[in-house]
Amino acid sequence: RVLMITGDHPRTAARIAADLGIVEAGAGEHAGAGVLTGRELERMDDAALAEAVRATSVYARVEPRHKLRIVDALQAAGHVVAMTGDGVNDAPALKAADIGVAMGITGTEVTREAARMILADDNFATIVAAVREGRVIFENIRKFLRYLLSSNMGEVLTVFLGVVLAEAIGLVGPGGAVVLPLLATQILWVNLITDSGPALAMGIDPQTDDVMARKPRPSDERVIDARMWAGVLEVGAVMAAVTLLALDMYLPGGAIEGSRDVANARTAAFTTLVFAQLFNCFNARSESASAFRHLFVNRWLWGAVVLSVLLQVAVVELGFMNLAFGTVPLGLDQWLACAALASVVLWTSELRKLLARLR
Repeated sequence: RVLMITGDHPRTAARIAADLGIVEAGAGEHAGAGVLTGRELERMDDAALAEAVRATSVYARVEPRHKLRIVDALQAAGHVVAMTGDGVNDAPALKAADIGVAMGITGTEVTREAARMILADDNFATIVAAVREGRVIFENIRKFLRYLLSSNMGEVLTVFLGVVLAEAIGLVGPGGAVVLPLLATQILWVNLITDSGPALAMGIDPQTDDVMARKPRPSDERVIDARMWAGVLEVGAVMAAVTLLALDMYLPGGAIEGSRDVANARTAAFTTLVFAQLFNCFNARSESASAFRHLFVNRWLWGAVVLSVLLQVAVVELGFMNLAFGTVPLGLDQWLACAALASVVLWTSELRKLLARLR
């Protein structure tokens, strides 16, 4: 919501405000019609002013002390207030506002000292651009954290549940010893290679068309809130489930009787986890919107995904990489099975988002 506070005549203020779209064309000079004068404001107590600021968008013939009262009334009503100004008399209101914005070209030194932000080009539209950029940065930070936390949760649950459910999966070796579902070098590969590229690319995700159409977030909202934690746990659990299912499919002695050795089954599980995290990077771009919306706007993300897939193929199929990471080559049917299992992460998240949008 944009308010205009000026020392000009009420008719002049109303005309300019109408031209700018702040009030409807033909608005009069009284508070109920959209314009409140400093003289009228002077006669109001705090309760009356608090009621007036709810409906009033234009203030005319206003003195510096009136500006301060308007800011205080808006803040008392729970609004986050950004105040612009260029003169010395604007300094108290700029300092009292949540965000004081001083003009960089015409603003005085006193005003710039009182402000939290300086508008270098004195252009009001730059404030809108700054808000847009701030929202994009905040959203990208959340995407980055959502992706890394859910991916790490998947890794933790895979190892933990793999040990707990070792007998059911077939991870019990000779003498009853538990075989680890993933090797330390494989987990290191996932964290350093698979996670890093998509996460960094997500940090520069371009803005979407609806970024300014969303409601402002509460000032006390956490970067990682309860909703994000719920999503992290859900994605992590699905990621661990499909990874352990890949193990069970190929190992003998589990719920699903397989015929491969531990190295082969572990390689399949390792590949499934990597692919699941790559599918997850598209999920993590939004808590509510479909992963298929704005799917191709970030070419860096696609580049990181393709590179991660190629590196995973190399670590599985190249002999010297097999030795370093405890992997063995997989057949085409296994590659396809790993990709299909990993895609479950995408489809379960799509279903959750769809149900949330329908509610």
